[in-house]
Amino acid sequence: MAAPTLKPVTTRSALLTLLLGAEVARLSTRELVAGASIVGFAEPTVRVALSRMAAAGDVVRDADGGYRLSDRLVARQRRQEEAAHPSLRDWDGTWELVAVTTAGRTASERADLRATLSELRLAELREGLWTRPANLDLTWPGVVAEVCERFTGAAPAADPAGLAARLWDLDAWAAAARRLLDATATDDPVLRFTACATSGRHLLADPVLPAALLPADWPGDALRASHVAYKQWVVDMRRSLTDAAG
Repeated sequence: MAAPTLKPVTTRSALLTLLLGAEVARLSTRELVAGASIVGFAEPTVRVALSRMAAAGDVVRDADGGYRLSDRLVARQRRQEEAAHPSLRDWDGTWELVAVTTAGRTASERADLRATLSELRLAELREGLWTRPANLDLTWPGVVAEVCERFTGAAPAADPAGLAARLWDLDAWAAAARRLLDATATDDPVLRFTACATSGRHLLADPVLPAALLPADWPGDALRASHVAYKQWVVDMRRSLTDAAG
């Protein structure tokens, strides 16, 4: 698992972070200009970036001059919200098993199915057989029912925690999460903003395993709490800057 890199934030990245983290579906140009000023982007730069993002299909501009996310990025926003607030259930030791049973699919269809199962936080035990602990309330897309069979099975008899460690690179994920937590604790607003944007993506790769299967001092909950708190700070800051400008 590749560790997230804290690259310098771009105007596009800053604007997407604001829109992805917003508590409303649409932000005005004034709100986006005010929010981007938190990390040093001037109004002309923001307006140019918004025009390019609209042309690229990242955002949709409405008749009043406001912007909302494209459908593609709304789906990403939903996944990030689910990653920050996973729907957990008590774990009874059972595992989800998904077996791909339909042959003759195209390479594109196979790739899409792999992406769908990965987004559900399943890992591939062997080709065509995916699994994870049954501790999440999952919404199964129709494509899974169309080409797969689902089962719920008992935990591996030998070493469930060892299996989890083989399926997911837990040490690498945790090390990267701790670096992000350190970055969000700094006084540098640009570094903190960048860490917030990066942590949203990193949380998408958290397998959200039961505590019994995780290494000691797992930072998943801490990173979720930090990400949610910083997102709220950005929202509050954007509101205050917008009100001051108005």
